[in-house]
Amino acid sequence: MNELIKLLNNKLKYESHEIKGEEIHVRVKSKCKTVKCPYCGMKSKKVHSRYKRTYQEMPVSGKKVYIEITVRKMFCANAACGKKTFSEGYEYIGAKRKKSGKLEREIVNISLNSSSAEASKKLSRSTAKVSASTVIRLLKKMEYRQSTGK
Repeated sequence: MNELIKLLNNKLKYESHEIKGEEIHVRVKSKCKTVKCPYCGMKSKKVHSRYKRTYQEMPVSGKKVYIEITVRKMFCANAACGKKTFSEGYEYIGAKRKKSGKLEREIVNISLNSSSAEASKKLSRSTAKVSASTVIRLLKKMEYRQSTGK
C-alpha cells in the first residue's frame, strides 16, 4: 500500500485502509518535517493543530477510492508575515476540492457526450459520487480554461 500512496504523492505516508463494500478508504499523513508558508515562503515545523480532509481519487478495480489526509495547521515562523497560521497544501487536489485533478478530468471526459443527469448517474455507479451540478461546474471550468489558456 505504501507504494500505491507514493504514486499519488511521495510526500504522503500510509497509515491504514478499510474496504467498505464498493469503497476503499485510505488514511494518510504528510512525511514532511517542515511546511513552507504559502504567504511568505518561510519554513515552519511548529504545529498549531490537525484536521482531516477527504477527497475522492480515481477508482481501483471498480471500487471508489477516498483518501483521508491528516492535515497540519502550522504557525508561521516569520514574525513579519501577515498570517499567523496556515494549512499544509496539496497541489494535486487544490484548496477545498473534493476530487483529484485526474478524477475531475475523467468526469469531464465521460460527460462530454451525454446530459449532466445521465452522466451523473453513470459516473455515480462506476467512477465517483457526483451530482449533475458538479458535472456542469466541471464542464464550465474546462471551457473557461480552454478559452483563456489557463
